[in-house]
Amino acid sequence: MAELTIMAAIEQICQEKKLSQEQVLGAIEMALASAYRRDFGNKLQNIVVEFDPKTGKMKVFDEKTVVEDLPEEPSSASDEATEGKEEEPKKQEEAEKGEDEEEKRRFNPKLEIQISEVGKDSTWYNTDPKAKKIKMEDVIRQELEIPAEFGRIAAQTAKQVIIQRLREAERETIFERYQTQVETVINGVIQRKEGRTVFIDLSDATAVLPYFEQVPSEKYYTDQKIKVYILAVNKTPKGPEIIVSRRHPDILKDLFALEIPEVANGVVEIKAIAREAGARSKVAVWTKEESIDPIGAAIGQRGVRIQTIINEIGGEKIDIIEYSDDPEKFIANSLAPAKASSLKIYKKEKSAVVKLKKNQLSLAIGKAGQNVRLASQLTGWKIEIKEEKTKDKEETPKESKLPTGQAKKEETKEKIEKKKDKETTKKKKKEDEKEKTDTKKSTKKETKEKEKTESASAASSAEVTLASPKPSAERGSATKAEKAAANKKKKKDKEKDKEKEKEEKDEEKSSKS
Repeated sequence: MAELTIMAAIEQICQEKKLSQEQVLGAIEMALASAYRRDFGNKLQNIVVEFDPKTGKMKVFDEKTVVEDLPEEPSSASDEATEGKEEEPKKQEEAEKGEDEEEKRRFNPKLEIQISEVGKDSTWYNTDPKAKKIKMEDVIRQELEIPAEFGRIAAQTAKQVIIQRLREAERETIFERYQTQVETVINGVIQRKEGRTVFIDLSDATAVLPYFEQVPSEKYYTDQKIKVYILAVNKTPKGPEIIVSRRHPDILKDLFALEIPEVANGVVEIKAIAREAGARSKVAVWTKEESIDPIGAAIGQRGVRIQTIINEIGGEKIDIIEYSDDPEKFIANSLAPAKASSLKIYKKEKSAVVKLKKNQLSLAIGKAGQNVRLASQLTGWKIEIKEEKTKDKEETPKESKLPTGQAKKEETKEKIEKKKDKETTKKKKKEDEKEKTDTKKSTKKETKEKEKTESASAASSAEVTLASPKPSAERGSATKAEKAAANKKKKKDKEKDKEKEKEEKDEEKSSKS
């Protein structure tokens, strides 16, 4: 049962820490060696342990490297006493040389053994089974006995060594894993923020997104899924430090490879990238095959492919440009959406002068010169933009050559005529306004007079009825007829008044217009 539990524990550690069995066994053997050295070992012994996890048994060895014999040099103390003061500097130089030679000849008794001592002890044997004899620089071993079980302190030291070695092995594996992924895009989750720096969880490690590698327009929240570009992996005492970026131009290259199968297969190549993180980017694409449109492949049907990349970058605009080996075509394409009318190239200075029409200048320059700046970064050429001067200039009417006096007289005449026209128009307006006011007054008087006449007629009819009384039936019928007639007259008068008011309003509108 103990054997099964040891193997199960080793396999569990391997799965949790993502380590190999060799690394775990190496940590166990080092821990057992340190425990043996503490309880039973000697300072001059190089303890090596072999542990078999299947049987649960261990073997202990003293391992050394064979070196040549080092002869002892004779002491020269008596000669040094007889020598004079003049020879002291020479002695010092010789003594320094002797010390250097001794340092070179010195050997470490813990790790090395002289070849003469190997012959005296037959328990030493060569680690190489094919070797028949022990030679110089061979690694030899001597098996040691385990007199008793390990003590409590030795067990604690073994435990600490295992934990430390496993931690170191885990750090080494993480470092090697991410070292191979440098300059690639990986997925992560934002763990926390400390000041301006953002820490990203990569499941088995924590990456650092410094402020100078962030996009200014982006906002980062905890538990937010994000894709980052690995810039570098450094070794530190606390483990590997993984530095990532969101503003590096090559992040677009990897995102294009992830979203566009033609780029991943190598059918469509990305030749150059120019980027201002958070604002705009330009990507130059090219393909050998004539049947494939590189720009269409990058954009996708209805812009689906490019839209996913834009969403991943946070809404940053991307211009896809067709690459060309001809610098003139490439520079003209790089200024899109503007269309160049003419272009000149200076190869020595590696600069280009582009002439455009007036309505294309703003498109070519872009906001704060962004379009030209990105185009020069993309092509690697210095681009200068100028306005194209049109040959067909607008023909100005030729002035009649007259003497200066006559020209002045004509100008004064024109001014006088203009003044007269203005005065006449003003007079006409005033007259029209007077007529309107007069018509209004007359209409008001007429309405008042009608009201007076109606009131007088009503009073006279009342007097007549009082003077000649009639039967009640006849009186009732007469009064009803009179009232109906009066009501009809009032309605007609009101309709006439409304018609007049409408006519007045129409005249006022026409005069204003």
